[in-house]
Amino acid sequence: QVQLVESGGGLVQAGGSLRLSCVASGRTFSSKPMGWFRQALGKAREFVAAISRSGESTYYADSVKGRFTISRDNAKNTVYLQMKSLKPEDTAVYYCAADSSTARAMAVTGTYDYWGQGTQVTVSS
Repeated sequence: QVQLVESGGGLVQAGGSLRLSCVASGRTFSSKPMGWFRQALGKAREFVAAISRSGESTYYADSVKGRFTISRDNAKNTVYLQMKSLKPEDTAVYYCAADSSTARAMAVTGTYDYWGQGTQVTVSS
């Protein structure tokens, strides 16, 4: 069982930056690919970014490529999402996720085994 707790969300103006953090419980963090998903009001949850167990491979949705960066610190059981050049359409609840397969699978299938409670990101125009 993996428990995930996100933090770092908030209100920011368009063009601004935020960094989300997700702390995972348990000793299996380094064995799991991690990812971020988001869900805007009235829309389906969508894939944002994923990172492999070692951190060597990363995957991004086209909508955030070049603006968002996913990273992880296995010593701290933490995964991050650095978000820059934020746009109003980035407004959503952001969820941290962990999976038992691969980061590429998370990106392609949009599925995962564990997720956190989410953190709200609001970008004003």
